[in-house]
Amino acid sequence: MSDKIRESQFRRLYVMIGIIIALFLISALLELRSLLSLLIVAILLITLAIHDSFQKQHTILRNFPVIGRFRYLFEMIRPEIRQYFIAGDQDETPFDREIRSIVYQRAKGVLDTLPFGTQQRITFPGYISAKHSLSPTVLNENDGRITVGGAQCKRPYHASRLNISAMSYGALSQNAILALNLGAKTGNFAHNTGEGGLSPYHLQNGGDIIWQLGTAMFGCRTPEGRFNPEEFKKKAALDVVKMIELKLSQGAKPSHGGILPAVKVTPEIAEIRGVELGQDCLSPPTNPEFNTPEEMMYFIAKLRELSDGKPVGFKLAIGVRSQFLGICKAMLKTGIIPDFITIDGAEGGTGAAPMEFSDHLGEPLNEALIFVHNSLTGVGLRDKICVIASGKVATGFDMIHKLCIGADMCNSARAMMFALGCIQSLQCNKNTCPTGVTSQNPRLMRGLVVEDKYIRVARFHKATIHSFLELAGAMGVKKIDDLTPWHLFQRTPQGITKAFAEIYTFIEDNVLLLQPEITPMARDWALASAESF
Repeated sequence: MSDKIRESQFRRLYVMIGIIIALFLISALLELRSLLSLLIVAILLITLAIHDSFQKQHTILRNFPVIGRFRYLFEMIRPEIRQYFIAGDQDETPFDREIRSIVYQRAKGVLDTLPFGTQQRITFPGYISAKHSLSPTVLNENDGRITVGGAQCKRPYHASRLNISAMSYGALSQNAILALNLGAKTGNFAHNTGEGGLSPYHLQNGGDIIWQLGTAMFGCRTPEGRFNPEEFKKKAALDVVKMIELKLSQGAKPSHGGILPAVKVTPEIAEIRGVELGQDCLSPPTNPEFNTPEEMMYFIAKLRELSDGKPVGFKLAIGVRSQFLGICKAMLKTGIIPDFITIDGAEGGTGAAPMEFSDHLGEPLNEALIFVHNSLTGVGLRDKICVIASGKVATGFDMIHKLCIGADMCNSARAMMFALGCIQSLQCNKNTCPTGVTSQNPRLMRGLVVEDKYIRVARFHKATIHSFLELAGAMGVKKIDDLTPWHLFQRTPQGITKAFAEIYTFIEDNVLLLQPEITPMARDWALASAESF
């Protein structure tokens, strides 16, 4: 018997099996008793089998008519099956169930304690911990805040140590923005607009705003996509706008520019951003207002002047290290000192990004923070600039961790989304978010009730700050600024626990100016230039 005949027979067999299975399932489900009804169903299934056999787009359906469709059904629900029935509490990425659960519990104000001991593998390499003190301290609410704004800033901001990280209206729904901002207002912390511009929903509830300016200058752009100083000055003068953040890059897609898929660009979003409807909204990878670190410093000074002295800083993911050191040299050359720098780790999230950019570009937050801390220390500017950590911050210990290795405060995005009700369905780029957090679909957005969710955002923030201060007190810290790399420990592959100060190099004040050759940064410092990136 030829292979062709055998294949034809198998195909017919698969068709018949598929028809029998489908008939059985449908008749059982619908309780079809009538012979006529069964005949109609049989005709429909035979028609479907013939269609599947002769269509050319899907190999599986061509080779296995009807029953091959189960493959696409199972593939469609695979993430839900894995999330709810297969994955362990610490298996999922980017956030495992244990972390999501603690955020949900704190947002709802329900029991957030752990029974029967830790499930962390505390004897495995990479495990990070802190040492407790036999003389614990009690820190107050004021220790959970910090003043942002240096000598060149006329209107410093007394900020929470934890704020909402950059998420744009467009990437998030209007209900999500309203709930986040009202939560920030209630909890007395700040809400970063993201690069999508200052929308009416950021302003409606009066929460403190960090206005982010991306490379496309949404919210203060000319028709050609350049910076509009008059429009910026008008919006920066708003009382709720407390800080200005110039975005250079972000951890999830560094040197790429923002992406808002066309399916999420509504007429309102197109108007707010000043872009065309029906097209992907893409930000350029670089800022058109400056080409060198020195020019960037002058642009920061311009933003500070136009905002009447409000704190101005910038956000970036660390890539080529000499380029950040070039920015440091530009600070020294021009004498213009940013009020803050936000460091976004490569593990940071986004609504949409090319896979290769998310998976293979940029430095993780820990290494980036240590490098930035060393850079500013080495040029004598560390005490003049507030450093903000952004990237998978969800718990009080995450905050302890980041502050020990170089940060002064933290931003959180995805944990705040969990507080809103996000279930990590990984559909942010499809406009099909089932919780309405990242969808512009009115039907899905309706499920997110602002009056309920804003309370959860404020409650999560309060509980996380409380956990952060309680942990710091248990470590015997008298004030938050006393946290150092000697307070944090990591288990090495050799099975030895070492302080971060022993694992990583932390350089002395002004050493890059006096003896750069003795530091691990000597080569990058030599390559750095204030005149070019």
